[in-house]
Amino acid sequence: MSAYYQLLNRATVNNVTTTHYRSTIHAQGAWNPHEQHMAPASGIIAAELEQFLPRSDLRIGRISFDIFGLIAFGDFSITTQIIRAGKTIELIEAEMRANGKTCIVARAWRMSIQDTNHIMGIEDQSVHHPESYDAWDGMQRWSGGFIQSISARKDKKNRAGKGLVWLNNDLEMIEGQITSDFVHLIGMVDTANGIVPRQEGEFSWGFPNLDLQIHLYRFPTGKWLGLETVQQYGADGIGLTSSVLHDVQGPFGRSEQILTLRRLD
Repeated sequence: MSAYYQLLNRATVNNVTTTHYRSTIHAQGAWNPHEQHMAPASGIIAAELEQFLPRSDLRIGRISFDIFGLIAFGDFSITTQIIRAGKTIELIEAEMRANGKTCIVARAWRMSIQDTNHIMGIEDQSVHHPESYDAWDGMQRWSGGFIQSISARKDKKNRAGKGLVWLNNDLEMIEGQITSDFVHLIGMVDTANGIVPRQEGEFSWGFPNLDLQIHLYRFPTGKWLGLETVQQYGADGIGLTSSVLHDVQGPFGRSEQILTLRRLD
């Protein structure tokens, strides 16, 4: 297979779209072999959000993914609908379900676009082009088909808990369909939680994330995703992975992932 997912069928009734998919081995997760990785799962949801009743005067400015539990491998559905219509802002929701259970609920704000070049200002700093960094096989410490599908480059200054990694892959999100840059890039953001773990060597603690929040002050382009990431662990079992998001044009937004720290006994 040259894609993360196979499209089975799609139906729209009263402006509610339900699409059925089947995951391929490339979407396999890193924590368990019988689950999907959150990265491609968020990518396929982003594809549904992008395609749902699109408007030329609005774009997605924020996506909030809440992970309800294990994202089951195999067949699943995504149901997408508008939950707050509006002229200049619109809130849409996509729910992924598998085996009769909710896996992920995503909500996206679509926001009006206009020319604000005269007041534009971005404080996040650009980083070097991905070709400036060495190829890196450090992601191979993680198992699963999704990790095997990506290529990575990293900054030599990376350390446990902080660093920069560039990611790319050559797969389509949906078999037989061309993947937009937006979906391609969003489908790798969740990987941020595994690129600079605070634990070196064998993990004694697990740190799965319960959500993924993405804010986009610029619409991303291209195929390379840069993750300038900091991972922090609190003293009472909760952590946070925070990233500045880059494409080859520069920074385009930020992501946050709340972590539940679990002993691996």
